[in-house]
Amino acid sequence: MLQIGGILVLFACVFGGYLMTGGSLGVIFEALPHEMLTIFGAAIAAMLIAGSMYSMKKIMGSLGKIIAGPAWKPADYRDLLCLLFLLTKTMKSKGLIALEAHIEKPEESSIFKRYPKIMKDHFALDFICDTLRMMTMSLEDPHQVETAMEKQLEKHHHEALVGANALQSMADGLPALGIVAAVLGVIKTMGAISEPPEVLGGMIGSALVGTFMGVFLAYGIVGPMGSRLKAIIDEEAQFYRVIQDILVAHLHGNAAQVSVEIGRGSVPSEAQPSFQELEEAINSIPPDGG
Repeated sequence: MLQIGGILVLFACVFGGYLMTGGSLGVIFEALPHEMLTIFGAAIAAMLIAGSMYSMKKIMGSLGKIIAGPAWKPADYRDLLCLLFLLTKTMKSKGLIALEAHIEKPEESSIFKRYPKIMKDHFALDFICDTLRMMTMSLEDPHQVETAMEKQLEKHHHEALVGANALQSMADGLPALGIVAAVLGVIKTMGAISEPPEVLGGMIGSALVGTFMGVFLAYGIVGPMGSRLKAIIDEEAQFYRVIQDILVAHLHGNAAQVSVEIGRGSVPSEAQPSFQELEEAINSIPPDGG
């Protein structure tokens, strides 16, 4: 909702200031359809030329995040800490064989089924299970496991940023495409140079709308949308960093409670549970949770 409010303020300030100086919206409204077709049509065409079907799907799937915000809420971080507490505790107290039953078929696991939102995130589920599977295969060097996890995180983050990078590239190109639209308008005006001054003035004004729209859209809407999307994806990536920190801490021989506390320190401040809140959440897990 904050983003919708920002867009309303943007339009009110820019066009309100224009009207206060005696400007007329008639020229803008008259030129808007064909100028927007030229500018946005060229921007989308450039995105198609530079992209692929995979990137287009990633872009479309990412746009909803701009309004919705990060997928992971404070309760989800608390659930993640509890989930990893149960898994690392099971591994320490009951051994690898008991853990394998949970990571081989997580959809049937009494531990994973407690946290359905985490189960629905395929990367989070695979990231946890694949890492624990490596541990059960006697890969117990914390540095090797951390390096393997780091590569997975970098790959996932790079792919998640496709939409944000595309929006930023579009924002970078919109001012130039606005100039293209304006030049086309000037060419049209020069072809009608014999017309009266009032006609030529309207045609020049219409051409300049292209330059205005290109800059306005780039720095007022598309650029901020790209920055917002990147910030959201960066914040969501921290959810997976918590997984990495806890599992690596476990490999260093820490108790489950200590490993989870290390992971709690990596949770973004606005979503971070306090020590007492986490302790209460862990203590409230039914005995049959592991």
